[in-house]
Amino acid sequence: MKFFVISDNVDTRLGLRLAGIEGVVVHEAAELEKALAKAAADPEVGVVLMTAKLMALCKELVYDIKLNRRKPLISEIPDRHGEGQIGDSLSAYVREAIGINF
Repeated sequence: MKFFVISDNVDTRLGLRLAGIEGVVVHEAAELEKALAKAAADPEVGVVLMTAKLMALCKELVYDIKLNRRKPLISEIPDRHGEGQIGDSLSAYVREAIGINF
C-alpha cells in the first residue's frame, strides 16, 4: 500500500517526497478532480494526503469517495502556512518526523 499526496504548493509536495511519498501539485478544481480520480483508481494507493485548502475546494467529491469507497483513505494535512483547524503547521510535523528545523 502506498501513500500519495495532492498538494496546492510545491513545498508540501517536496517535503513529503523526501519522506518517500509521491504526489502532485494542483491549483484548480478540475486538476484536483483528475488527480484524485487517478489516485483512487490506482489499486496500490491506500492513503491520499490532501492539504486543507484543497479539501475545501472539492468537498463533495472527497466526501463521496470517503463514504462510497473502501480505498483510498483520504486524510487532510495542514498546508505550509498552518491554516485551518488541524493543529501544528507542516514544519512542526517535519521537525518531529525527521528532526530538521527550517
